[in-house]
Amino acid sequence: MATTTATILWPLPLLLVLMIFVSAANLTEGAVAQWCIADPQAPDDMLQSALDWVCGYGGADCSKTQPNQECFLPDNLASHASIAFNSYWQKLKHQGASCYFDSAALVTESDPSHDGCEYDFVA
Repeated sequence: MATTTATILWPLPLLLVLMIFVSAANLTEGAVAQWCIADPQAPDDMLQSALDWVCGYGGADCSKTQPNQECFLPDNLASHASIAFNSYWQKLKHQGASCYFDSAALVTESDPSHDGCEYDFVA
């Protein structure tokens, strides 16, 4: 019986699908934890504008920064903006949201959680 080229090549598409699946799994396993925080060099007016947007229209959970809550202290604009920026980004990063906020924020691989204030993280 003669072997045709089609008979020899039929496993090729299956092999390609398997390679893509394994590569995607390896990317997920090797993912680095990241958080979105206020850029320390951003001016206060830029931080305030971004904070107003993200806590309003952006839909971030800004409740942790309210008085008597776990992330109220330190009570400063950069700290509160970091909590809000990160809340928004963690919630929406898998839908394409960025950690930019008109140059008011940046991504870090150092967990910014401190003194009972836990920053959200979504793998």
